[in-house]
Amino acid sequence: MSTPLLLQALAVLGAAAPAAAGGLALRRRRCRAEHGAREEELLAKIAELTEERDELARTASCDPLTGVWNYRHLQLTLDREIERARRAEATAIDPRPLSVLLVEVAGFDAVVAEHGRTRANAMLRDLAQRLAMEIRGCDTLGRYGGEEFLALLPDTGPEGAAQVAERLCWSVRRHRLTDRHPGESADPGERSGLTASVGLAVLPRDGAHAALLLRAADRALAAARAAGGDCWRSTERLPAELTGPSAAPVPGKVSSGPGGAPLTPHATTVGPGPTGDRPQ
Repeated sequence: MSTPLLLQALAVLGAAAPAAAGGLALRRRRCRAEHGAREEELLAKIAELTEERDELARTASCDPLTGVWNYRHLQLTLDREIERARRAEATAIDPRPLSVLLVEVAGFDAVVAEHGRTRANAMLRDLAQRLAMEIRGCDTLGRYGGEEFLALLPDTGPEGAAQVAERLCWSVRRHRLTDRHPGESADPGERSGLTASVGLAVLPRDGAHAALLLRAADRALAAARAAGGDCWRSTERLPAELTGPSAAPVPGKVSSGPGGAPLTPHATTVGPGPTGDRPQ
């Protein structure tokens, strides 16, 4: 090829190179924009799926009627707290007691007969929410079945659990009728007529795993029920017919408050003291 033709070809190629480079840069920018939009779309979808997953997990763990934790969540939490207490006990440095309160609410049959099932369900939901407010944020309260609730109190010994049990009895006793019909007058002193029986069990005193602990709490609940209700009982000393001939009954019913004074709602909601018992 002659020199003029070669120079002419190089001139053509040199003129086309900037155009080709500009087209390539434009294509790259378009690809980056498309990839950025796709990435944002994927991140938004991931956030949506995460939110739906959390909502499903919450729905699967909550009782639909009362809004508190359900039986499945209670079992998982109890197993987790027992395992944590076992690890702490194995270290022998910082023992972590665990108390269980089995609460049975009596009187709903009369409410259903007088006000109907819908109103009784609304009252049960309101009562469950009030009971949940009587425990600490680190505690767990859920519906165990029917009109029974289970409270799990980590880092709480027998004395602290007794305070909580008495406060739950007081809260149920003082509960008022809710969900009134339009135009129905409210009596400030009117009560729902509900009472609570509470059975108290403590790890490791009453059992080393969930089944034994719940069985002990159920025995204590039976003792409270046999005493007439509106009280709590511990497994430490139960009536002879529940444990054996050497057992002695737990004296007395629940008082209106510690030392005979009226209890105040949410009066003891702070964390445990150095011994694992709730402070006075």
